[in-house]
Amino acid sequence: MTEDKRIQTAPAAFKADVWAYFGFKAKEGSYELDKSHVVCKLCNARVKYSGNTTNLRAHVARHHDNVALQAYDAMLVPIFTLKLNHKINPRMVTVGKFDGVHPCLTAATQAGKVFIHNPHARGQRPAAHRLSQSAQDSDISLLNINQAVSCLTAGPLGPNTAGDTLLVGSQTNLLAYDVHDNADIFYREVTDGANAIVLGKLGDIQSPLAIIGGNCAIQGFDYEGKDQFWTVTGDNVRSLVLCDFTGDGKNELLVGSEDFDIRVFKEDELVSEMAENETVTSLCHMHGSRFGYALANGTVGVYDRTARYWRIKSKNHAMSIHAFDLNGDGVVELITGWSNGKIDARSDRTGEVIFKDNFASSVAGVVEGDYRMDGQVQLICTSTDGEVRGYLPASKELKGNLMESSVEQDLVRELSQRRQNLLLELRNYEENAKGVSETDSEVGVIPANTQLQTALSVRSATEAQKAHVELSISTPNETIIRSVLIFAEGIFEGESHVVHPSAQNLSGCVRVPIVPPKDIPVDLHIKAFIGGKTSTQFHVFEITRQLPRFSMYVMAVDPLVAPPTGRVTFSINDRPQRVVMWLNQNFLLPEGTNSPDVTFTSLRGGGLLSISMASSGQITLSTDDIDLAGDLIQSLASFLAIEDLSAEVDFPDYFKELRTTLTEVDEFHSVHQKLTAAIADHSNYIRNMLVQAEDARLMGDMITMKKRYRELYDLNRDLVTEYKIRSNNHNALLARLKSVNQAIQRAGRLRVGKPKNQVISACRDAIKSNNVNTLFKIMKAGAAASHASNREHVQRSRVWV
Repeated sequence: MTEDKRIQTAPAAFKADVWAYFGFKAKEGSYELDKSHVVCKLCNARVKYSGNTTNLRAHVARHHDNVALQAYDAMLVPIFTLKLNHKINPRMVTVGKFDGVHPCLTAATQAGKVFIHNPHARGQRPAAHRLSQSAQDSDISLLNINQAVSCLTAGPLGPNTAGDTLLVGSQTNLLAYDVHDNADIFYREVTDGANAIVLGKLGDIQSPLAIIGGNCAIQGFDYEGKDQFWTVTGDNVRSLVLCDFTGDGKNELLVGSEDFDIRVFKEDELVSEMAENETVTSLCHMHGSRFGYALANGTVGVYDRTARYWRIKSKNHAMSIHAFDLNGDGVVELITGWSNGKIDARSDRTGEVIFKDNFASSVAGVVEGDYRMDGQVQLICTSTDGEVRGYLPASKELKGNLMESSVEQDLVRELSQRRQNLLLELRNYEENAKGVSETDSEVGVIPANTQLQTALSVRSATEAQKAHVELSISTPNETIIRSVLIFAEGIFEGESHVVHPSAQNLSGCVRVPIVPPKDIPVDLHIKAFIGGKTSTQFHVFEITRQLPRFSMYVMAVDPLVAPPTGRVTFSINDRPQRVVMWLNQNFLLPEGTNSPDVTFTSLRGGGLLSISMASSGQITLSTDDIDLAGDLIQSLASFLAIEDLSAEVDFPDYFKELRTTLTEVDEFHSVHQKLTAAIADHSNYIRNMLVQAEDARLMGDMITMKKRYRELYDLNRDLVTEYKIRSNNHNALLARLKSVNQAIQRAGRLRVGKPKNQVISACRDAIKSNNVNTLFKIMKAGAAASHASNREHVQRSRVWV
């Protein structure tokens, strides 16, 4: 075996850490061996162990030219392992220096508590306020939140604080806590909940913000708890990260939500969107404008701005992702913790796995910190069972791939696989040539002009089949298509679809029905096996075809469908031919369509969509689907490179529903306040009852004591009933608030650029002031309606004065 320059000379004595490296249980002062063999980490050979290291030394001298064990810290085994006696909630792990010096592992645990592990200041943390000492571990303090924790983070928030601030979010509140002084910094009610949290500077806002994402809304609080930032997004927020996306030296906010989109906000301005095919559960900043992401279906990958570098999909779920330079090459890798307990590190450029390890249970979180306080930052991985492992980056001599197999072994394996593939291909050619010479027929040989042709067409619903887009795959000659494989994101289950006609139905044409669930462009990667009718070997043809964004709309009018009442009107400074080009790129139009005035029928809901353009450049979109109108405007503005676009809007049916929703929000708020007051009254009554019952017990009055406890039992039952009512009321209120936030987002999507941001901001102000009429004026006419309404309000005030 060729000597590996990374291998170092064996130590004179085999120490406990070396034995631990070989997989044995070891403790200081003696060795506890639980196997009869040693595994050589240079070649994975098993060497018999007979009470000393003689056999291993002989093996190394014989097979590795006296090059012995690799240094213990060279193969990235954990440099420390902790067993905490607390469960850890997934995606709720952070590291904070709460006294400004000592890093503390902090995580959410069961029963509405947060534990803080600090082995550096043992016995120096008195219990006070929310903080208490763990009975199971002297290094752990417990912070009692008294409600289910949904997110947490730590970092510098205040301008004059030496230590980090702990931020804990729930579905109703946000707590900023000073762990060192055992005091609340602020405690804010958040009606939209807190599903995700990030701490840092955003855009031109000077102070750091605690930014939380909840029920379609995003809020940012400063160190005093003041609301400094607010915007809305398309669905419930699941992940947040700050990143210099535009390269201007200022942070933008990246938001992952349940509508499968990654949105980029430059303060409250939406600057970019990336569509995925599942809920975006995690985001992490890599470096520069590059960031990693994870989806609910087990997909992880890396983007650089809007360009996706790579992605992989697993049958397991990615529980946590983090950026860390594990192999010491100066570039961070994407570290992923999986639901099956696996930890892997992948190259940010290619997605190649360079390191992996395994926990016995699901990974809860991946963070980093100088936990040993020796000047070296460790990668810290935690499991849901409370196991913690710390890894140091590899030394410079070992930078690159950290897998146990050597580079030479990987290269040999790759070359062997290529050799096997080439031999198989050569054998197929030889069999084809033999068939031609023996039977004088072109078995497996196809004409030189054979091509793979594709066509897309819209098919309306019939009794036998639902409405769909038909993908036709054909050849121009007598060859047949034996099988077709189609790879596409977000359309097929498992992202792939196979068509394999029976032997009796083989032909030169295959038709595949496609039903895209959303209006997004999709690349169809097609592979077809083509050959003769009697072939046993087939040629593989590959082609990529894009499915247009609005392919589920057929250019036809159903006379039974009522014309739409909703409309959007706006003006552009462009030629009608450019609009026709946009239509051809985004719809499946009949040949010869050269007018911007078209009418479509939706294959999903059957509603009508009408697009018309006047000679003045005014475009009118008529549809009852406000989401479709927003998608059309954003798509057209992107195609025509329009930076700012205002619009006049009217969706009578939708606005009627929204007005009803706003009324229900007021009613639910009122009920919520009444229920809260009633529960508070009952709580006071219960305290008095308990005191009276205890007094009766001390006085030996058993009759009165039993009476009071019966009353307490009845009160407790009433409290439980009231709590259920309050819980149902709260859930209904959240659903209505989500609808309101989505309405603001939809009103914004009907504009582009500054008018869009102005509409969202003006709508928020109208809701704050509880001015419903102004809200609808803004949604219909834009932010200008807000100023007009304010002037009207001032004039009325003058008249009254």
